Amino acid sequence: QERILEALFFFFFTGYRDFQSKRIPSVDKDSIIGVRTPKLRELAKVFAKDREAEEFLNTLPHKYFDENPLHAFIISLDKDYAHCIEAVDRFLPYVDNWATCDQLSPKIFRKHRSELIDRIKQWISTDSTYSVRFAVGMLMEHFLNEDFSPEYPELVSTIRSDEYYVNMMIAWYFATGLAKQYESILPFITEKRLDPWTHNKAIQKATESRRITAEQKEFLRQHRIVDKKSNSTSDKCGKP
Repeated sequence: QERILEALFFFFFTGYRDFQSKRIPSVDKDSIIGVRTPKLRELAKVFAKDREAEEFLNTLPHKYFDENPLHAFIISLDKDYAHCIEAVDRFLPYVDNWATCDQLSPKIFRKHRSELIDRIKQWISTDSTYSVRFAVGMLMEHFLNEDFSPEYPELVSTIRSDEYYVNMMIAWYFATGLAKQYESILPFITEKRLDPWTHNKAIQKATESRRITAEQKEFLRQHRIVDKKSNSTSDKCGKP
């Protein structure tokens, strides 16, 4: 573990630390070392082969923010599905920001989607902000193409949360779904199956996509939910 920390501090960059602090305001700036993401990915490839990696993965919580994305990248390289799932389950309770959550994307999941879907349903049913965000992210990454099923957007549409980072991921999921499975996802918009803020954010993200046609974008804009009192679109979270 000492070698891992030495490596992180060797590659620190003060300017990047300041950038990360503004980008991820929920993280204490003093905990950020300031290692760029590409370098963290490089270090993950090095340390994933090191016997110290297992000790590092088992030592939670980490002291420094940069240890968390490194942790996520090491897990993402695991080629043993069962071991990887154990590592993910151990790590998720300590994930406390959107960036680390979204950096956790195990490659081995692609080969085990049939087992993965049951675990996703478990994560999505928790009351943990980032476990739910991670679960929706995995549905978006792995189950919007050939393994798509209408039950998956149905599952996501039932989520109700006051957490901005959960609702943003739900919006991202449905926007991506409109790009990949337009006919199947569209009813969730036309029938207003999502909460107003998430509904409008999904439409916004979809209309920003190059994978959505001009005609589809115009149709989607017509289905934005307008707050009649303020004559504006609903935005309950009040955040960008």
